[in-house]
Amino acid sequence: MPAAFGDLARRLEHTQLRPGASAADIECLCAEAREHNLLAVCVAPFRLPQAVRLLAGSGVFCVCVAGFPLGSQTTAAKAREAAEAVAAGAAEIDMVLNVGALKDCDEACVAADIAAVVRAAAAPVKVILETALLTDREKILACRLAADAGAAFVKTCTGFSGGGATIEDVALLRAHVPARMGVKASGGVRTRAQAEALLAAGACRLGTSSSLAILAGA
Repeated sequence: MPAAFGDLARRLEHTQLRPGASAADIECLCAEAREHNLLAVCVAPFRLPQAVRLLAGSGVFCVCVAGFPLGSQTTAAKAREAAEAVAAGAAEIDMVLNVGALKDCDEACVAADIAAVVRAAAAPVKVILETALLTDREKILACRLAADAGAAFVKTCTGFSGGGATIEDVALLRAHVPARMGVKASGGVRTRAQAEALLAAGACRLGTSSSLAILAGA
């Protein structure tokens, strides 16, 4: 692998969250992540133990989702899901924001939801905002609530509710979270040009199922 690809590879979370993903799909995902020295894989809770086992000793860590893909589960359910995932070997949790509560302007509900997952996980938590469903004002509010609740990152999209990561959204999120927080761009990231543009806009992580195409410059 050319040296120029190395730094980019360590920004990529190789993702397989399709409902129909099989054990063979997860085996392929993890083999690719190991071969190309990617940063992490991102999988659903049911597939997490397999991924942890396959990546043991590789330097590639596992990210698991909570409240995925809608974010409308109860806070207790999200917190339990996050705690179970970390106990099973997840190094980070990607939780979905309660979009409906945000649109209700119920700041207390959104903040408590995030904070409960942060406490339960005792590991870095990324808050998926589902930017395609939000106004800029709502995105800015979500950034503030995520930061105040102790999240480590904000993340653009699940990829399941339309839209995808955009340069404009990444720049907006980066401008409205503190320096300690990261921005993860996810949703429709398929090419090297997209990846480089999103990183230049302020993302420090990319979630994608197209990691190999990105590294190949396709």
